[in-house]
Amino acid sequence: MTSAQVDDKGQGPHSAAADATTSAEGYQRALGARQIQMIAIGGAIGTGLFLGAGKAIAKAGPSLILAYAIAGLVIFFIMRALGELLMYRPVSGSFSEYAREFIGPFAGFVTGWTYWLFWVVTGITEVTAAAQYMTFWFAIPQWVSALIFTIILYGVNLISVKLFGELEFWFSMVKVTAIVGMILICAGILTLGFSDAGDTASVTHLWSDGGFFPHGIKGTLMTLQIVMFAFLAVELVGVTAGESKDPKTVLPKAINTVPWRIAVFYVGALIMILSVVPWTEFSPDVSPFVEAFEKMGLGVGAGIVNFVVLTAALSSCNSGMYSTGRMLRDLALNGQGPKFFTKLTRTGTPLVGTTFSAALMLVGVWINYQWPGDAFTYVVSFATISGMWAWIMILISQIRYRRLADRGVLPQSTFRAPGAPYTSVFALAFIAVVIVMMGIDKDARISLYCAPLWALILGVSYLVLKARNPGNKAFAGR
Repeated sequence: MTSAQVDDKGQGPHSAAADATTSAEGYQRALGARQIQMIAIGGAIGTGLFLGAGKAIAKAGPSLILAYAIAGLVIFFIMRALGELLMYRPVSGSFSEYAREFIGPFAGFVTGWTYWLFWVVTGITEVTAAAQYMTFWFAIPQWVSALIFTIILYGVNLISVKLFGELEFWFSMVKVTAIVGMILICAGILTLGFSDAGDTASVTHLWSDGGFFPHGIKGTLMTLQIVMFAFLAVELVGVTAGESKDPKTVLPKAINTVPWRIAVFYVGALIMILSVVPWTEFSPDVSPFVEAFEKMGLGVGAGIVNFVVLTAALSSCNSGMYSTGRMLRDLALNGQGPKFFTKLTRTGTPLVGTTFSAALMLVGVWINYQWPGDAFTYVVSFATISGMWAWIMILISQIRYRRLADRGVLPQSTFRAPGAPYTSVFALAFIAVVIVMMGIDKDARISLYCAPLWALILGVSYLVLKARNPGNKAFAGR
């Protein structure tokens, strides 16, 4: 049963008044093309790049560039698989909806709740990073900054989806402008030789300081969970489907920007900063972008970059609050979550779901208070495994959808994924390798310990809900 079907039965608050500006789920179609494009671009530029890259550089050296390039290709395969599904049926609860339709009700239940958990944990991650960035200017406890940011972003998300889209547009614009500007500055240093790093800057740093693989292939593989975490949130455009003014036109364009986004913002940016400053001079606990400007002798630039990365973290946290409320409402509309999560404000925002999620994000304040030095590492590993579950469900759903569409059972999508289903199978295999690497890495292993516990909680919850609602189609088998 889809969200649209539930609303048609009168359970959604706007079911009787759906029109050109209201989606079937009751949301307001207030996100325009420029906002969707910048949400798609900004989703790929967050804490994983600005803060997590420092740890990854220490583990892999220049070979991190290759890791981002290969992982970026896999992300493109995932996004095209998602695009094919979105053009078949664009809905706000996309991942759990497709898992529910093509795999089964339990898969939809697990996907919806796991993606919700992913964004709660990611929100904690991003507010943790934002609190760390504040220490660049002010000697205040991390937990204080984390608390203030959480409260402010919660308030923004309750006003309207249009304000959310506008805020994300400008957040993303700041990030894009800053990275492009940094690339141009680094290019100027390499060609003209200005700044403190001008005399030593050279592309030879990419292979002369211990080689391109200074810690071997294993060192590169061990960074995969950090690399994949950096790409988490690119799938956010799927959640915006129910609130986009023209999803059939806007979403394919946004998805097709993935290759050049990754080429410029990840591969291009890393090539530049690792050419200007040797990888051995970066600290794993400091943003490589901030540190690069400091080593160039551009102190003001370091402050500017720190502001930009603070913006990036707040942007991702803002997206997290947006996503969690929608995912909880989709589960509730399908009978797989408490009914009170269906409540919308007059402006079409999920009031109860967003409030509940923001309250849980305050756990990040406690984490920052208890373990200010290790908070980022703890939450990154758990966010990565829960976020990758959504990708796995997208890929499996696309494979099954394509099979049914090719047999004529379902209509063909207007945005077919090239090379599928082989590209989807390859992406699934790559994700499996990442999970194995997480099991080997002692810092990331904690997420694999938590995953079975979360699966047990979901399994028990599903059986209880199914027993209490024997006639509910949301729990019926395929």
